Amino acid sequence: MTYVMVDIEADGPIPGDYSMVCFGAVIVEPDLPQTFYGQLRPISERWIPEALQVSGFSRDQVLEFDEPGAVMTTFHAWLADNAGRRPLFISDNNGFDWQFINWYFHHFLGKNPFGFSSTNLGSLYKGMVKDTSQNFKHLRKTRHSHHPVDDARGNAEALLHMKHSMGLKIGLG
Repeated sequence: MTYVMVDIEADGPIPGDYSMVCFGAVIVEPDLPQTFYGQLRPISERWIPEALQVSGFSRDQVLEFDEPGAVMTTFHAWLADNAGRRPLFISDNNGFDWQFINWYFHHFLGKNPFGFSSTNLGSLYKGMVKDTSQNFKHLRKTRHSHHPVDDARGNAEALLHMKHSMGLKIGLG
């Protein structure tokens, strides 16, 4: 089993009515060498300017992005090549990130290689420190920039720190 840290940017709160603009993924292993980045053309005419602004892209820019089905097919192949038979989805905000990745995989490919579950990094950290008011974000090395590969990398760095410096028992490199 391989943990894959994922971060997405979207132009609205839910998939289908709104679009995933881009996403990044990082295989959680030492030095974090395996990354994926996809930019997706909108699937809907609906979009919220403030939500899109977070990604740093304009509506005109995202309209030129790649066809979503092709991006998801490429991501599926990348997961097969780099994460093995059982990739495990983890993210900072899995309630948000998971819903888009899951919807896009099922909508465009008819299946999700992550299966039906995901892990929330923040909840994992809160449990480790036994304090629901704490967060892990100080453990990131890479600056949180809203570029999804940077954000996934920073979160993966935090997870590796939790393993190597805090004693988290987790099957990572």
